[in-house]
This record gives sequence, C-alpha cells and structure tokens, in this order.
Amino acid sequence: MNKVRTVSAVLCTLVWLSWVGSATADGFAITPDQADLVVVVKSERKLYLMKSGHVLRAIDIALGLFPKGPKRREGDFRTPEGRYLLEGRNANSDYFLSIQISYPSDTDRKQARKSRLDPGGLIMIHGWPNEPHYELGHYDGDWTDGCIGVRNADMVDIWLMTRESTPIEIRP
Repeated sequence: MNKVRTVSAVLCTLVWLSWVGSATADGFAITPDQADLVVVVKSERKLYLMKSGHVLRAIDIALGLFPKGPKRREGDFRTPEGRYLLEGRNANSDYFLSIQISYPSDTDRKQARKSRLDPGGLIMIHGWPNEPHYELGHYDGDWTDGCIGVRNADMVDIWLMTRESTPIEIRP
C-alpha cells in the first residue's frame, strides 16, 4: 500500500510540475532549461547540470560507501569515474525516481575482464528509498552501493532538466 501511495505522489508531482511549466497567465510556456551535460565531482560531492558550459544547478550528492577511486567490480561500493550517458528512467523505482547511467562502458568491461572481475552495473542517479529503512541521519554522508544519491526535491529537477542520452562525466 505504501508503494502505491508513493508512486501516486510521484506521478501527481510530475503532472503538477508539467502543468506549471506549460500554463501561465499570459499564455507563454515556462519550461526548465535542459542540461546538455551532467558533471559529477566526487571530491566535492556535487552534481552540476550544465548548459553551454554554464552551471544551471549545483546539487549536493551522496556516493558509494567507499567513494575514493573508480568502480572496478561488483560489490566494491564505489561510484564509477568516466564519461557515460544517461539512459533508462524509472518513475517506479525502489528509490524516488531513478535515471540509469550507462556504466559499464566497453573500457570498464575490458579492464574488469583483464582482472577476472565482474564490473557490476545498475548505477543510477536517484533520490531516497521510497520505503526508508534507515534512520534519517543515515543520509548525511555517503550511503549508496555505488549510485549517486540526491534529495528527492533535487531528483525532480534532475529528472525534468535532463533527457535520455544526456552525457554525464563523473570526475574524481
């Protein structure tokens, strides 16, 4: 039942945001700027939504439990580093909205194969769990398994300001 309420709340929020963005008193549409690049700087714990080299939004993030260094294998609790694309979107995720990152790349797979490792996958940008199972203070530091975690309100902005195939660069 809680999951149904959560999904309904997400859908209502997205419908409301799309209505606000398309209806104004003078008839002109207001839509959020679309980012042409997402930059994550792990050492700063920041995600930047960029357009033409300018920052549209700077968002605080959480990373994997072991944030230093690039992801090398499944279960290392690290967030990847490199250039990827935003791909699948899931409004019905176990976390508040989620956007998949195209990790692992061919290079990531080759490197893992050389070391006889599984590179892992399913790296996402997402909000908090829809059914929290941690104390609230748990979200103050790095808490993901390797994903990029953000506050739910920030996830709505990321969702609305990016499109499928938006490049993402994850820096140390």
